[in-house]
Amino acid sequence: MRILFLLLILFFTQGVLAQSSVSLTRGPYLQMGNKTGITIRWRTNIAAASKVELGIVLGLYTKVKIDLSPATEHIIRIDTLIPNTKYFYRIGTDTSILEGDSTNFFTTAPLDTTTRKISIAVFGDCGRDENSFQTKTLSAYRKYLTKRGLSSSELLLLLGDNAYNNGTDLEYTTNFFSPYSSTILKNHVLFPAPGNHDYANDGTAQKLHNVPYYSIFSMPTAGECGGIASGNQAYYSFDRGGIHFLSLDSYGLEDTGTTRLYDTLGEQVKWIKKDLAATDKKWIIAYWHHPPYTKGSHNSDTEDELIKIRERFIGILERYGVDLILTGHSHNYERSYLLKQYRGDEASFNKLIHTADSSSAQYNGSLGSCPYTYKSGKYNHGIVYVVAGSSGADGVVQAGYPHDALPYSIHDGGMLFLEIQDNRLDAKFIRKDDSIADQFTIIKDAQRKDTISIYKGNSTLLKASWLGAYSWSSLDTTRSILVSPTLTTTYSVKDSASNTCLVDWFTVKVIDTTTQVAAITKGLNESIVYPIPTQELLNLEIENNISASYTISIYDSKGMMLTTFVRKIDAGKQIVPIDVRSFPIAQLLLIKIQHLQSSKTFRFIRKE
Repeated sequence: MRILFLLLILFFTQGVLAQSSVSLTRGPYLQMGNKTGITIRWRTNIAAASKVELGIVLGLYTKVKIDLSPATEHIIRIDTLIPNTKYFYRIGTDTSILEGDSTNFFTTAPLDTTTRKISIAVFGDCGRDENSFQTKTLSAYRKYLTKRGLSSSELLLLLGDNAYNNGTDLEYTTNFFSPYSSTILKNHVLFPAPGNHDYANDGTAQKLHNVPYYSIFSMPTAGECGGIASGNQAYYSFDRGGIHFLSLDSYGLEDTGTTRLYDTLGEQVKWIKKDLAATDKKWIIAYWHHPPYTKGSHNSDTEDELIKIRERFIGILERYGVDLILTGHSHNYERSYLLKQYRGDEASFNKLIHTADSSSAQYNGSLGSCPYTYKSGKYNHGIVYVVAGSSGADGVVQAGYPHDALPYSIHDGGMLFLEIQDNRLDAKFIRKDDSIADQFTIIKDAQRKDTISIYKGNSTLLKASWLGAYSWSSLDTTRSILVSPTLTTTYSVKDSASNTCLVDWFTVKVIDTTTQVAAITKGLNESIVYPIPTQELLNLEIENNISASYTISIYDSKGMMLTTFVRKIDAGKQIVPIDVRSFPIAQLLLIKIQHLQSSKTFRFIRKE
């Protein structure tokens, strides 16, 4: 009995010692974040169970997920989370905590209809610390967050060449996870794209994709985060609020090694077309590694793969209304005008022909700095191209740098920071010395001219079509104003008293009540309903010069009301369908349309 007791003690002691020797060697890092779920990954020195605890209050972890299967590569998916919610988490084994404090958190994606601000950090060619570019860029970015009162960005996009020189697992540990695990990976949801160094610049790896990149990262290939399922780790899409993202592979081979991104008949481009056709998001951002335009450490005039991307592929994205293209590969920062239908080399660039807008878009009050503005939609409104390939790597630039189509450029290290709220996008290049070297703004669906009709004596709310500053013709400075004109009046709002980059015009038509009643009565008298008899829908056809709310009631032949509801009918000739499937069959029914004291009644029968 004593021997058995000693053996039990020895077994328990060895278990505790073994468990206590478990330590983190990589991570944690966050993947595949959507409205209701997140994937949390980390690596340990020895195999152990996996455990994640999380909650919306720091220190109060109400949700727990455990996998008792021993592993060194820990991948835990947590679902049934609340959208648009900040969660704190901690990771460990079934018996110990490895990490979890105030810096371990993430925010679930908001609902698709959100208009709140979404922030995105973009790091290109970040997988080494050449001339301290990695160290200083990371420091400058974190200082910028602190200055803005932000604890993190929601998303982290990687533009490829994430670990130099050959994308080996050891290089990922040393050159990527070592600097970023303790800083931004634990609280930024990561969506990567591969570069040529992630493929080790190797033809066999380019074809087989047998590189550590694909085992290190988890990609939403089944459409888990929005978009059309790609079924391929090399390329995928995802949504965040009103933004649709495409992460593409510009180096790997597809279709049994026969095509690349620039071959427009390949599987990747077939998927891109389906994905872009399906999205209804206001913003579309595509990112990959190889730039179509650059004069940095690479030359888009002479390098075959860059020429082919520009000549063969870019037009597809233009047709589907892509707003922003982000690339790396060249170890500098370059930013274009709002380019449109430009496919040639630098010598062929003509600013009058190849730009939809040649403003600097820096929106800082300087001459020629108004933001790019255009209507939402899937049409060629122009694209802004950004090369941001100096988050860790340094390099030379070509003679004549910068490229004529990308004049807002700087040969230095840094990263790109994006903020998107509703119909406004702001971008800043945060240089490694903490300065903002470039910025640009895009605003969609602004510059409106609206006509609004109201009854005499009523009020209406006017709202500027952009986020920013406001200077109304009424001298108000808020985004919205309430007006009650007695006569038809035109109001205007600018983005400042002295700056007229943006202007909205509102004409408020005042309709006299007597005139309006006469118009409504005329509209009702001339209205019709059809078909009679009907089976499922009864159509009300009516024409008015102003929108108005009508009470619609349905009665049986004895005058008993069966239903009543209010329907707003817009100005002009309108056909309003009314669902009558719930009412008796083969009986005489009455439908009454009423507005104020004016009304008209129709008889109808519902058939089988």
